[in-house]
Amino acid sequence: MMHEAITVEGLSKWFGRFPAVRNLSFTCARGEVLGLLGPNGAGKTTTLRILATVLRPTSGVARVLGYDVVRQAREVRRSIGVLTEHSGLYGRLTPRELLWYFGRLYGLPEEVLAKRVAFLLETLDLGEVADKPAEGLSRGTRQKVALARALVHNPPVLLLDEPTFGLDVFAARQVREFIRQFREEGRAILLSTHLMEEAERLCDRVAILNHGRLIALGTLEELRRASGLGRLEEIFLRAVGDDPAEPSSQNREMDTCGDLPTGNAPGRKG
Repeated sequence: MMHEAITVEGLSKWFGRFPAVRNLSFTCARGEVLGLLGPNGAGKTTTLRILATVLRPTSGVARVLGYDVVRQAREVRRSIGVLTEHSGLYGRLTPRELLWYFGRLYGLPEEVLAKRVAFLLETLDLGEVADKPAEGLSRGTRQKVALARALVHNPPVLLLDEPTFGLDVFAARQVREFIRQFREEGRAILLSTHLMEEAERLCDRVAILNHGRLIALGTLEELRRASGLGRLEEIFLRAVGDDPAEPSSQNREMDTCGDLPTGNAPGRKG
């Protein structure tokens, strides 16, 4: 059984003359949460969309469970669960109907799907709203329904883009607990977030991106040792510089990392 569930090697994506992702390389192992951190426009969402087979890379290679995201896109889609910042649910369908619909799209046998839907509705505490139209549900509940949709085919790899965006304290805490549970189940989880505290709580390693480039990668302890700083927010600000949105300061920003590691060795928090 392969250890690395996601492998990205020299990945680049250009939109015309604009480089959204540039020569990006990293891995994410089974049973690991790897956080993608960066300011707006750093390339996080573009990277996730490439891994989800929504975008084709300009160059480089990305694999999920050994499947190439371009040449073996169908196999990749069967292996991943995707949760985006916006739930994107069909408002007139109920959570139960949504899960049945997407489960059938994945080709799950009826008996398997019935058990899977019942399990997810119970596990994510959706029983009371299972038969209510999604358009009338709270944002936190819709996010849990979207999470259930991402899990309906029981994928070994999860791509989560701002999973707690806009949620209240209670809903966000519940989603974070689910993420911890998924890691313990041995899933590989790639998590994009703007919340430094969330990354500190959840991530085994973090990858800091800026202007499409990887500028730091490692466990929190590795980044602390290399930077001499204690909090992830401080490390992040040191890495991206004072004005991450200013292209002219790019070369200076690349130098602000000092000795921050950018290696790909899998790591787990102690």
